[in-house]
Amino acid sequence: MTRVGRVERTTKETSVLVEIDLDGRGEVEVSTGVGFYDHMLDQLGRHGLFDLKVKTDGDLHIDTHHTIEDTALALGAAFKQALGDKSGIYRFGNCTVPLDESLAQVTVDLSGRPYLVHTEPENMAPMIGSYDTTMTRHIFESFVAQAQIALHIHVPYGRNAHHIVECQFKALARALRYASERDPRAAGIIPSTKGAL
Repeated sequence: MTRVGRVERTTKETSVLVEIDLDGRGEVEVSTGVGFYDHMLDQLGRHGLFDLKVKTDGDLHIDTHHTIEDTALALGAAFKQALGDKSGIYRFGNCTVPLDESLAQVTVDLSGRPYLVHTEPENMAPMIGSYDTTMTRHIFESFVAQAQIALHIHVPYGRNAHHIVECQFKALARALRYASERDPRAAGIIPSTKGAL
C-alpha cells in the first residue's frame, strides 16, 4: 500500500501543490520563490527520505508570509493524508541534530491532536536572505495544525541563524521518518489504546 499525499490549495494570495511519498528515497523538487525556505524543505525531504514535490506561486510582491504559511498548511495536510489510518507505524519519533554551534532536539507524536512546543535562542538575526526568521515557528504551527500531530522542538543554543533553523528542519525530518515508519511487529495495529489516531 502506497502512502502518498497530494494537496492543492488555491487562494487569492497563493497557489500551492504538494505531493509527498512517505516511503520514498528523498527525491525532492521544490519551488516556492523563497530560496532559504526551498533549502529547508529540501532538508525535510532528503533527511526524512520522503519524495517531496512542492510548487508554490505566491504574492511575493507583498512579502513572503502567505507563500511560506500556505505551503506549510498544504504540506501538513498532505502528510496527514499520506499517513492514512496510521496502522502499523511507530507513532513516536525523536532526533537530536547538531549543526556546527547549534543543536536541535525534536520529538513527535503522530497523535491526531495538534500541539506545538517550540523554543529557540532569542535575538536571532531577523532575516536569512528573504526569509523572515520569525516565520520558523509559524511554519511548524501551520504544519502541526493540518498534520494533527504533537511536535516539540527545542534549540538550547546556537549562534548562526542559518544553522539554528536548518538543524530544526533536519531533526524534524528524521523524527517524522522514525515516527511514520512501519513497525514490523505491529502490522495492521493502530498504535493507540483508543483504537484510532
